[in-house]
Order: sequence, then structure tokens, then C-alpha cells
Amino acid sequence: MIHQLAVPARAVGGFFEMSIDTARAAFRRPFQFGEFLDQTWMIARVSLVPTLLVSIPFTVLVAFTLNILLREIGAADLSGAGTAFGTITQLGPVVTVLVVAGAGATAICADLGARTIREEIDAMRVLGIDPIHRLVVPRVLASTLVALLLNGLVVAIGLSGGYVFSVFLQGVNPGAFINGLTVLTGLRELVLSEIKALLFGVMAGLVGCYRGLTVKGGPKGVGNAVNETVVYAFICLFVINVVTTAIGVRISAK
Repeated sequence: MIHQLAVPARAVGGFFEMSIDTARAAFRRPFQFGEFLDQTWMIARVSLVPTLLVSIPFTVLVAFTLNILLREIGAADLSGAGTAFGTITQLGPVVTVLVVAGAGATAICADLGARTIREEIDAMRVLGIDPIHRLVVPRVLASTLVALLLNGLVVAIGLSGGYVFSVFLQGVNPGAFINGLTVLTGLRELVLSEIKALLFGVMAGLVGCYRGLTVKGGPKGVGNAVNETVVYAFICLFVINVVTTAIGVRISAK
């Protein structure tokens, strides 16, 4: 029993140790700006199309369901308020979770995992190069930046898609939809949404880097690590979403 608990406990401890080392290395110079740009482009490239494909159906589903409910109670003019609130506070962050964990973190894990089984990481340590500073920090920061940008993109697509679907397909008044956008949402909700995206990006980058650097078992181990990265990242990010949402609701209530 103790041995069974020791393995996951050791993994959690190693993850937090790497996270602390990453936070310290982020302030060391020189900053690997070229690697940061390369990783930002790589993560954005693998995440952009999934973001577009996922955010549009989510938006249509939310707007369609919401408009039906609002029409039943005679409040169809509040469609804009509901769409904005759902998109900014939940839809944007949730889609960011799915894309960053499913595409970005797995790409990071596969890259570092391949380097690990080729013993490139060990060679860097022998040469006195810190892989945390050289490889992990740029990837975590790149994941964070892309998550922030993706969240803004999903919000923009969500509001635009909600407007088109509500006005042209369900007959909602255009002016009422626009006027309702700021009824329930404001700067506080936007800031909370971006904070969620920032935390998602940091956590997804850390999970992908940790599993990539701890790969064992050759190419098969890399495949297993990529699969585990998706599961671990989803769990961590949804927990973060629940916690930050609860904190945001508590703050908004004051």
C-alpha cells in the first residue's frame, strides 16, 4: 500500500520541484528569447485551427439553448447579456483548456520526450547547461502567452457567433443584443477570464514539460507520456477553472 502511494507522491513532488525551479529560472539571464518565439509560434500553429473548430459549435450551442429559454419567459432581448456572460466567464476559458491541454501541452511533451530518450537532456547537463532555464522556461512562457491570446480569440468568436446566430437565425433584435452585452459582464469578468487563461497556460506548459523530461521506455514511453499529459492537464485545468470561478463569484458578490 505504501509503495503504491509512493509512486504518485514522488511524481507530484517532482512536479512541484520542477515548478519552483522554473519560477526561479524565469528571472535568470540571459533569457532565451529565440526559443521563446519559436515555441510560441509552434504552440500557436497547432492550437489555432482546433480553437476555431471548437469555439464555433460551443457558441452556437450556448446561444441556441439560451435563446429558447429566454423566449419561453419573454426575455429574448436579454440574449446578448447571457451570451456575453457565458462566453467571457466560461466558454472562453473552457475552450482554452481543451485546446491548450489537447494540442499545446502534448506538443511540448512530445518535443521534450524525444529529446529525453535521445539523451540530449543528459548531454546538456554534462555540458553545464540547465535544461530548466534553456528549455522549460521558454515553453511555459510561450504556453502562457498563447493561452491568453486564444482566450481573447474565443471570446471574440463567441460574441460574433452568438450575434450572427441569434439575430439572423432566431430573430433576436440586433440593438437589444448589443445593448445587453454589458448588462452582466464588465471589466471584472474580463480580467477574471484572462487570469484563468494565464493559469491554464502556465499549468499546461508545466505538465507538458514535466512529463517530457521524465519519459522512460523509449519511443513507446513518449507515446504514453503524451497520453498522460492530456489527462493530467485536463484534470489540473478543470480544477483551476472551478476554484477561480468560485473565487470570482465570491469577489463579485461583495
